[in-house]
Amino acid sequence: MRISAALYVFALLAWSATIAAHGPSRQKVVVEVQITAAPDKVWEKIGNFQDMSWHPAVESVVGNGGNSIGATRTLTLKGGGMIHEKLDKYDTGKQALFYRIDKVDVTVLPVTNYSSWLNVKPSADGGSIVTWKGAFYRGYPNNDPPQELNDQAAVDAVTGVYNAGLNSLKSALENQTQ
Repeated sequence: MRISAALYVFALLAWSATIAAHGPSRQKVVVEVQITAAPDKVWEKIGNFQDMSWHPAVESVVGNGGNSIGATRTLTLKGGGMIHEKLDKYDTGKQALFYRIDKVDVTVLPVTNYSSWLNVKPSADGGSIVTWKGAFYRGYPNNDPPQELNDQAAVDAVTGVYNAGLNSLKSALENQTQ
């Protein structure tokens, strides 16, 4: 009987240690904006993987491969920092692209294993709905991350990037149509 009880306690302790050792979980951010411009006009602005001039944080883009699968780009950010990205899917018909960050310093963007969709769909009023969604892990892969590299820091940073970009895009396109 004692062996069974000891085994039970040991199993319970092992199980609880496994729970406590759980690492980071994948985070997701989805931001949508409605723009009073036709989807083709919006896609023309954001559909070129080699151009992110519509995003206010991007100073310049250097890339290779155009919009072909496997194309790469390096974003140089205003104020410093670089983000290296790779295009994994591109669909002009669906006005959607999917890319991944290959390399980024977590002090620039506190994420790892980041991937993202950007797409345009028509809205009911003749305008467009642009959706930018991403999935990623926080910048610190181990337990007990510092505050600047925890899950909330990663979510806040990505949400800020998406909001800044989509608000700038909306402003630029809606000011052109007026």
